[in-house]
Amino acid sequence: MICRVCDSNRLTLAVDLGTQPWANHFLKPAEVGHEPVYPLTVVLCEECGTAQLDYTVPKETMFADHTYLSGTTKTLGDHFQAVAEAVDRRYFANRSEKAMLDIGSNDGTQLRQYRDLGYEILGVEPAKLPSDLANAAGLTTVRAFFDERTARDLKKTFEVINASGVFFHLEELHSVTEGIRACLAPDGVFVIQFLYMKRIVENDAFDQIYHEHLLYYNVRTLDRLLRRHGLALSDAELSPIHGGSIVAHATHLDRAVPSARLQAFVAAEDAAGANTLPWYRAFGERIAQRRSKNRAYLDACKKAGRRVFGLGAPVKGNTLLNYYGIGPDLIECLVERNVHRRGLTAPGSHIPVRIEDEIAEAPDVYYVLAWNFKKEILARYADLIARGVEFYFPVNPKDA
Repeated sequence: MICRVCDSNRLTLAVDLGTQPWANHFLKPAEVGHEPVYPLTVVLCEECGTAQLDYTVPKETMFADHTYLSGTTKTLGDHFQAVAEAVDRRYFANRSEKAMLDIGSNDGTQLRQYRDLGYEILGVEPAKLPSDLANAAGLTTVRAFFDERTARDLKKTFEVINASGVFFHLEELHSVTEGIRACLAPDGVFVIQFLYMKRIVENDAFDQIYHEHLLYYNVRTLDRLLRRHGLALSDAELSPIHGGSIVAHATHLDRAVPSARLQAFVAAEDAAGANTLPWYRAFGERIAQRRSKNRAYLDACKKAGRRVFGLGAPVKGNTLLNYYGIGPDLIECLVERNVHRRGLTAPGSHIPVRIEDEIAEAPDVYYVLAWNFKKEILARYADLIARGVEFYFPVNPKDA
């Protein structure tokens, strides 16, 4: 393959997580044991420094029946509201007519925030469940994959274009980016919210690597992509959401003036060697050590007769379970709030998913797969903690 960002063929193995099923393919009973598997390997482009997967599961497979919902957690809803208010206050608070486009708008959680600030809103979302939920709530959403053709069909420009947790999913990366450029008003701002690869590596949060995430950006590498399409970053801020994400602002290239904090991010990446092969190789060695530690912990729980449930059934949890080789012999079930995963089974590990209302008795240990909502979880389950239930976090992020 060639680099997804710069077309170089100088790609080198960085992190190998083995062969795994597509992590969001939660299984119906008849599918258990029959799920397809794919390589889950990160390579590094030694030309532009972008980390990326070297195998693509087709987007039609991954997103048509996507069951992830943005509105499930209060933490994420609060984050989206803060982002919308900050963007509006900084750029368009005094404008009476303004429009916002959300790419990969999911159930419309972010759309709602902008609508309430007076924006004309439009979402583009390929998955049926979240797009249906958004439209049912009056949040206008087109069910489609966004690309250059979709952008032309809209025949409109937008003061704000948002992409929350989707810009690293893109199989047709350059078509999508060109479509964004075409839809962005001359003085518009493109808000890109993405998992920050530097922080993923610092947290050893390898579970955020899965087949939906084709690219793993740092600030420098994202800016290189945008500049190829006449856009450029103008600002960036580190948010604690998902264990450390960047909320970046981009504009048309001729209007881009990099902020001091954007320049500070780039300088820090360069100082750490965050876009180099040794950085990633050391990361791979650390997560192999974590695998041994976590297996030893769960084996000890089993030997002591302690019941262990997983807390949450996030997509990333399946990367962790499958890389660690954890199954229902060690974790009895995954306790989930998203009712659309009722009756399903985690791919690869074959651990059954149970919805919270199905749990009659707490376990001895909750093995927290949804670790990125650590503060919210510890507050919500304070009564269980007081009763002696242990909450074990396999990843302890700096920012969760």
